Amino acid sequence: MEITHTIGRRKTAVARVYLSPGNGTITVNNREYTEYFPTMPLQKLVQQAFEVSNLKDQYDVKINVNGGGYNGQAEAIRMAIARALCKINADYRPALKSNGLLTRDPRMVERKKYGQRKARRRFQFSKR
Repeated sequence: MEITHTIGRRKTAVARVYLSPGNGTITVNNREYTEYFPTMPLQKLVQQAFEVSNLKDQYDVKINVNGGGYNGQAEAIRMAIARALCKINADYRPALKSNGLLTRDPRMVERKKYGQRKARRRFQFSKR
């Protein structure tokens, strides 16, 4: 039984995915993924790589994810699963790439600058 390990990132979330042949069980931080991600859009993000490559219910997935919020974590998981599927079989790569699942989303929170209230928001100007 071959276990494939990959890492996916998004914002500050990091997901470590362990993919092995099985019956489609997805576990996130030792909990069922439907329990960890209660909303349908986030559950769809986690399953998207399998749906694009027509491999639903063929692999068991064990995921360790930390950092960020739920949406960032779901997108990090999606990327890690897509990378793992490419590692298993390179034929899935064109379909996954055309759906944007292998592209690391580089958008991060901009840092706060000194002399300003936030990253770009200035302090209120007072003439007098």
